[in-house]
Order: sequence, then C-alpha cells, then structure tokens
Amino acid sequence: MAGFAKMGTMDVWYARLSEQELMAAIRNLSRTADGKSKKEVKKEAKKGEKNAQAIVAKARTRDSLQALSKLGELVDGRYRIVSQPPIVIPLRDLPATAEMSADQVRHLIEEQFRAYRATLRNDQRHLLERFQIIDVARKVVGVGSVGTRAYIALLQGRDQQDPLFLQVKEATASVLEDHLPKSRFKQPGERVVQGQRLMQAASDIYLGWTRGAADDRHFYWRQLRDMKASVVVESMAPANLGFYAGACGWTLARAHARSGDPIAIAAYLGKGDDFDRSIADFSERYAHQNDRDYEAFVKAVRSGRLEAIEGI
Repeated sequence: MAGFAKMGTMDVWYARLSEQELMAAIRNLSRTADGKSKKEVKKEAKKGEKNAQAIVAKARTRDSLQALSKLGELVDGRYRIVSQPPIVIPLRDLPATAEMSADQVRHLIEEQFRAYRATLRNDQRHLLERFQIIDVARKVVGVGSVGTRAYIALLQGRDQQDPLFLQVKEATASVLEDHLPKSRFKQPGERVVQGQRLMQAASDIYLGWTRGAADDRHFYWRQLRDMKASVVVESMAPANLGFYAGACGWTLARAHARSGDPIAIAAYLGKGDDFDRSIADFSERYAHQNDRDYEAFVKAVRSGRLEAIEGI
C-alpha cells in the first residue's frame, strides 16, 4: 500500500502483475539462493518453479471445451449436461423437485438470460448473442457458497466444438449492510459484479447480474472456467509460501488502491507492524473458530440432527 500511495492515479489503475513477471520472479528465487546454508532453499525454489509451470499449463486447459468433456454428454447427436446427482441436476430432472413444469423452467431460464445480457457492455453482449443456451443444471458449489443456489448453463456457438459454460451464482446481501449505509446498488448481484469490475485488473468479460424469479433472489453470471489457476498452499515450502503471500498481498493492495484512497489507507496502516500483528492474531483466532465450527458440524451429522451424504 505504501508503494501504491506514491503512484499516480492512472499508474495505479494500469498496474498489472503479469504471468511473465510472476514466472520471472519465481525463477529468480532459485537463482538468488546461494551458499551451503541456502542449499535447501534453492532446492525448494527450483521445485516451486516447476510447480508454477505445471499450474500455468493446467490453467490454459481449463476452458469451456475441457468442461464439456467432464460435464457434458452426447445424446442423439446433441450435447447436454450429464446428470450427477446430488452434485449436478440437469434442467430435465428439476421439475420433480422445483414444482414447475419443464416448459415453465425453460421459459424462466430464457427470461433470465435476456435480462442478464442487458447488463453486459454492448461489445460483450454482441459476442454472447452468437451463442444459444443448450442446457441448464443446478450445481452444488464450494464451501464459501454453501446454502446458496447455483446453476451452470451450457451454450453453443458455431458448432458442437464451440461451447461456452456459464455459472449462475446466488448473491446475498453484504454482511456490512447491518452496520453501514445501504449499498448504492439496487440488488446484491449488481453489487458483486460492480465490485469485481472495480477491483480486478482483468474481470471476466461475461460478468453480469439478474434478479431471480422470486423477489428475494439475486444472481450474478460469469464463465464457469476461464483459465483460472489455484495452488495448494498446505504443501508449499516456506520460501515459496512467502513469495506466494507477497504476490497475494500486492494484488490485494492494488484492489484497495483502485477502489479506495491509497494514501489514506497507507497512512492508516502506518510504518510499524501493529496492523500486521492484528491481522495475524485475527487470522489465527478465525482458523480456530473454523475448527470448532467443523467439529460441531460433524457432531450434528453423526447424531442425526443434520442429514448429509458423505463420500462425494
């Protein structure tokens, strides 16, 4: 933040941490470690470089075509989303649980799709209009979204080998709204999308939002897979974890610098380590709370108070 506070407004806006810069910095880790005492660090850094190269290569394969190979099936010459209950339940199987006919569900999806397209920029909407919806399914999502609705939509472009998978996730009210003034945005989906567009250096071109069929349901749309990558921090060596934390810190600081006042934020953080220690303390207590919550969850499942399907 101190660095961003010294930068011009437009320099902050255009700040980027590219793949090439990241890979060059990772390679530099293995080159700068020297001496017998640093032999192990150099070895770990070299391993980190190989892992990073593998992660980048894997990310390049994570697109809609790859998703189609895992989530789609060819039936009577047409692709559709494969049924994998309870994780993935296609549109054709939903009426039994949604109390709606297949035609009603289809009409609802088409209405939602038109409303979503209207939230895109003209060029992005023009691009999306080249695709048509082929199938839709409800899909269970990750831990951070448990308890909210989520769907995936399979779209087709010029032919069957030109797919596009979109994800539709429910957006809820911000937890801050109980303590701060209401959001300037009319609905949670728009708040999520506008926030991502503001903070991210390169947001998904298909980010958009809609209001659900029920007035209290709001959603935001994006690509299901657009070459995202992730790392397993639990297995990282200290040197590599430190580098990764630094890259995450830079990215988080850039997001705050773009959306807020970098000078004011840097002044608030100060030059000492008080804020650092406070965040570390909060993180440790939060981790312990997560452990306690999980233990309570497991006990509730084992006692029969909560119904759960294990081994998925």
